[in-house]
Amino acid sequence: MDEDQGPSHIAPGSGAPPRKTFRDRLMGVRRTFLTRNGLLGDYDYGFLFMPNLPFMSRPKQVAPFFGLNDKMPVFLALVLGLQHSLAMLAGIITPPLLLAGATGVNLPGDIQQYLVSTALIVSGILSLIQITRFHILGTPYYLGTGLISVVGISFSIIPVAQGAFAQMYANGYCPTAEDGTKLPCPDGYGALLGTAAVCALIEILIAFIPPKIMLRIFPPIVTGPTVMLIGISLIESAFKNWAGGSGPCADAAPTDFFKLCPNIAAPHALPWGSAEYLGLGFSVFLTIILCERFGAPIMKSTSVIIGLLVGSIIAAACGYFDRSGIDSAPAVSFVWVHTFKLSVYGPLVLPIMAVFIICACEAIGDITATCDVSRLEVEGKIYESRIQGGVLADGLNGVLAALMTITPMSTFAQNNGVIALTRCANRTAGYCCCGFLIIMGVFAKFAASLVAIPSAVLGGMTSFLFCAVAVSGIAIITKGVPFTRRNRFILTAALAGGYGATLVPTYFSHVFTYAGDDKGLRGFLDAIVLVMETGFAVTAFVACVLNFVLPPELEEPPFEDVAPSPPSPREATMNGPLANEGERG
Repeated sequence: MDEDQGPSHIAPGSGAPPRKTFRDRLMGVRRTFLTRNGLLGDYDYGFLFMPNLPFMSRPKQVAPFFGLNDKMPVFLALVLGLQHSLAMLAGIITPPLLLAGATGVNLPGDIQQYLVSTALIVSGILSLIQITRFHILGTPYYLGTGLISVVGISFSIIPVAQGAFAQMYANGYCPTAEDGTKLPCPDGYGALLGTAAVCALIEILIAFIPPKIMLRIFPPIVTGPTVMLIGISLIESAFKNWAGGSGPCADAAPTDFFKLCPNIAAPHALPWGSAEYLGLGFSVFLTIILCERFGAPIMKSTSVIIGLLVGSIIAAACGYFDRSGIDSAPAVSFVWVHTFKLSVYGPLVLPIMAVFIICACEAIGDITATCDVSRLEVEGKIYESRIQGGVLADGLNGVLAALMTITPMSTFAQNNGVIALTRCANRTAGYCCCGFLIIMGVFAKFAASLVAIPSAVLGGMTSFLFCAVAVSGIAIITKGVPFTRRNRFILTAALAGGYGATLVPTYFSHVFTYAGDDKGLRGFLDAIVLVMETGFAVTAFVACVLNFVLPPELEEPPFEDVAPSPPSPREATMNGPLANEGERG
């Protein structure tokens, strides 16, 4: 277990308190759950729920800070745990909705509901590994960070998977109708899971590289533009959803069934780009902005899910919701209610290996930020062991998630904002967060309600969410990359290829003309095409190579940083108090 918890037994005569008896533990439980101090404490709950309205004055006082293992009131732990779970809810449900929906393998509604439920359950279970932190016996290594390091589905997999699914439909791996409509392809999703389970081993190996070497291989000049391109590549599908849907109804010449979004059989269906759809998405976007300006602290950290809720209420009142999926959904769900045939899809191996390398880089940055806001050291052996344990748990979670029918997991950065805002880095709140995620996932009606959300509402939320990913990449660049001539050149060269592949995603499709029967060769060529058409992979590769190849330069500091040379006596006289006396006279 985590060394931060201290030893379980202290020898007599050492001056430390003796080991607690069963009666002492029983009394401790009673004080925790049956007394006002144990349940509520003296925390200022008004701080969390007081809105920031112009005519209201907020008390200027500092909320208490709850460290990693401090005792905290039960009610506060539940409230902050719920806040953490709501802060990450939108990020968890978005990948399965995109990958299993019209922009992915077009699975039936009941399987989409299952994947949303399972994503919440798996996120809760695998977050427990990161938060608890286990010592691997007989070794200096750990599993987990021992911090509030919650995990969710990595956004990095979305552009790679969407590109692979498009390739599967094009080469016949996934079926299509005579009119070109994509049919459900559960085998394609199973191939994604199987390939991810195998490729996750590379992140497990990366975990045993010393963190200092890891940071030299993947510095901010590599990870920053990569994360930024991940967000940018996702915005297209999000904005299409905002306008009505990113499926066949958004095509230039849709078939008769998809002339309206999402299709002509849906309630209150409208043409793609209708003002009503744009207004629904804007209601979500505007709510997020209002929460940031006027909301209480608990609203600011959950503004994305509040925006989704407001947009859903408006959509339900205007008749955009289809209740059939909610009514037919089971009461409860769990992992493996639906399963998929696991396989390894050759062209996906290289891109998903790149995804797990990026997940390792993201984990290092997120863990460092969590240590910082948790008031823990960000250097030294304990910090390095947290980095090692976190990356190892990230890789292991990738394997476990695939075996539990969910795409790769990674640590979520938005919870660091919740820690900083609430001044609570206590793991008890983290455990409560895991409990809430599992409960949300078990109740399948909740997942069915999320799947039934109209595309325009979902698009308003995901547009903001994916832009936040891009801004995170910009923040990595600005904080960790000095803008010397060399670094500007590396960023320019790396982003040129990355932006090109993102804006013109089919530019490499006609490079290889081989059409023979050698499936191995075709798979290898498809892998190269998939990598070259993945913008963030191109950017990461070019930035990494150039960072090693180009030697560092000694440049003059910016003009304002150059210390002025002392003036000569003549200059001192000319520029002194009497220099402009003649002009004034």
